[in-house]
Amino acid sequence: MAKLIYSAITSLDGYVADEDGNFDWAAPDEEVHTFVNDLERPVGTYLYGRRMYEVMVDWETAHTLADQPPFVQDFAEIWQAADKIVYSKTLETVSSDRTRIERDFDPEAVRQMKAPAGRDITVGGPDLAAQAIKAGLVDEPPVRRAHRGGRRQTVPSQQCPPEARTAGRTPFRQRRGSPPLPHQDVRRRRRCPDV
Repeated sequence: MAKLIYSAITSLDGYVADEDGNFDWAAPDEEVHTFVNDLERPVGTYLYGRRMYEVMVDWETAHTLADQPPFVQDFAEIWQAADKIVYSKTLETVSSDRTRIERDFDPEAVRQMKAPAGRDITVGGPDLAAQAIKAGLVDEPPVRRAHRGGRRQTVPSQQCPPEARTAGRTPFRQRRGSPPLPHQDVRRRRRCPDV
């Protein structure tokens, strides 16, 4: 059975965008991009909400842009080779191959998709991920963290300088006394831990 993985690059405290909805602070460098490529390589299907799909669909043509580094070309090929399901009530058409629209997120349909799948499935975007988490479908929480913090620090301020912090949207509602999410990889860059 395939795993359903919540795939996200987040701030240290779990945010995927700042207060204005921007996520340019999370743009990966070559090392992080290559690391993410290796994690995404076994994925056979991406589950997206409309907004996440509209961000990711640029990978359909990224390989045609001149002077793209090999790690960018690699991710474009990984993304194009996977199936995509976009959950949207408003999107009329898709502009990428191997993509279909579903009007509603149906947890039972996703369970049935996981059972025979030979490759993993990822869910991207905080709103859709929250639905999948609530339905108990997510086998792995997000593990890719950017080097920036958010409104509530998860590392002491002397380890993560103020210019490396942001605030914004998160799919998680952290409750007092909740255990921290597990992390699979920890790296240090720019004096602030990457998890």
